[in-house]
Amino acid sequence: MNQTLVTEFLILGFSHGTGLQMLLFPAFFFLYSAALSGNVLIVMAISASPALHTPMYFFLVNLALVDILCTSTILPKLLGSMVASRTISYGGCMAQLFFFTWSMGAELLLFSAMAYDRYVAICRPLHYSVLMGPCMCAFLAGVVWAISLTNTSIHTGLMLRLPFCRSNVVEHFFCEIPPLLKLSCSPTHLNEAMAFAADLFLAVGNFSVTVLSYGFIVISILHIRSAKGKWKAFSTCSSHLLVVSMYYSTVIYTYIRPASSYTLNKDKVVSVIYTSVAPTLNPLIYTLRNKDVKVALRRLLSCS
Repeated sequence: MNQTLVTEFLILGFSHGTGLQMLLFPAFFFLYSAALSGNVLIVMAISASPALHTPMYFFLVNLALVDILCTSTILPKLLGSMVASRTISYGGCMAQLFFFTWSMGAELLLFSAMAYDRYVAICRPLHYSVLMGPCMCAFLAGVVWAISLTNTSIHTGLMLRLPFCRSNVVEHFFCEIPPLLKLSCSPTHLNEAMAFAADLFLAVGNFSVTVLSYGFIVISILHIRSAKGKWKAFSTCSSHLLVVSMYYSTVIYTYIRPASSYTLNKDKVVSVIYTSVAPTLNPLIYTLRNKDVKVALRRLLSCS
């Protein structure tokens, strides 16, 4: 049977209705602007303030860089498709898949590294400087980026071996694994198995590590005599756990299922959460409420 291989994809997006597009464009433009400016300011403020050169803020800089990578991979193309062409080249689609999967894996691993840092700081404060020294922080960051890079290389490589000849319409607003697998005209069992295994390791595994770390943290907090100290510690933990739970649950929901069950109408809101909403909220929850960061930001803005 003659087969015409796909050389470009049509990103279906959200809707063809002009009215809805007029509402969605400013919404996503705001999300991208807020995520980009917030995370860039965090990187600049922490880098310019020696007082913030600690393990906690080191991981926050890495998280901000991941969020910049994620939103810049997805949202500019989405905004462009709302006002111009919805098509994306085969190479552009694979590049988008590569960088998004890289950023998503790095974010999941960074949550665990940040939870471990907080565990050591609260549960083993006397050993903190030894256990979380510069070499250990650099090692953990290197592991985060290396594992996530290996993960995305495997998934992108497996995707590149698949022929796409059924349709070029991607039922999504960007090139992600589940909707792309639906378009392949060859078996995708290996791709789905690897996506499932990666989800178990990166999402379920890291979520378990994060919950376990915060379980020990909560136990330590309960031994704090000061009510104010308990409330401050619980506030920090609850904010982190809220974002982590939201991010992990949406990722697990998307990748733990067979690709054939994916539909844009049911899952587009889920994807928006971990591609747009979470990167926008992270600066607000992790740093912009922090007094030290506010001081560093005011100093940075006054100098500029």
